Amino acid sequence: MVATISEMAVVDPRAELAEDVEIGPFCVVGPHVHLGRATRLISQVTLSGRVRLGQQNTLYPGVVIGAEPQDVTYRGQPTRVVIGDHNVIREGVTINRASDKDRGVTRIGSRCYLMACSHVAHDCQIGDGVILANGTLLAGHVRVEPHATLSGNVGVHHFTTIGSYSFVSGLSRVLHDVPPYMLVEGSPARPRCLNRVGLKRHDFSEETLEALTEAYRLIYRTRVGLDHAREVLRNRGQLIPQVNHFLNFVQEQQEGHYGRARERRRAA
Repeated sequence: MVATISEMAVVDPRAELAEDVEIGPFCVVGPHVHLGRATRLISQVTLSGRVRLGQQNTLYPGVVIGAEPQDVTYRGQPTRVVIGDHNVIREGVTINRASDKDRGVTRIGSRCYLMACSHVAHDCQIGDGVILANGTLLAGHVRVEPHATLSGNVGVHHFTTIGSYSFVSGLSRVLHDVPPYMLVEGSPARPRCLNRVGLKRHDFSEETLEALTEAYRLIYRTRVGLDHAREVLRNRGQLIPQVNHFLNFVQEQQEGHYGRARERRRAA
């Protein structure tokens, strides 16, 4: 089947449209855009610059993807936005193309849900299954690992990493890396407990939850230090891969600048 394009849309003839694509009224699609099979632009969607969307994405009214990065040093370099499959991008979401200071691409994985008025700045890297609730704002160069959830009106500092399966509570101000599997909250956001509800929803076993809970207690409650925590967890048979991932993340965070591991790498 050929693409279905509203008579009230403006689509550059050089854009690449796969079969079953639907483009509704008042959409604007630029010449360097590729839309995968069965992707839907409901209405008033603007795609500019070099933008590639995979299959079966749904974009709601007011979405703007691929606009120039909000970086005063940007000089028109041919950077990109790449988005995977089966994503839902709700009303008023903005996703900027990358600068030339990182990988040259703003990337979003598959099966993500970006709620109304959330913002993904230049050079962000978002994994699969991520949820950004209404009004969440990601600054430039933020990394969000798979299956993290950020609640409403969260603000995330540039070069921050949000760990996998973590949960950031609403109205939080995220200045430091968020460890995987944790629930963080506050201004600035701090780890408060294990994200037990989210982990159960992803079928983590009770044994894994107990090991991660103990790792959280040792690091953030008793504050025994990473080396001692590893030894205690090893002796209890709880130094499982998920716990190792958590401890390695915390170690890199502590070695970073202002609690952000990637600041250290960037300076190097």
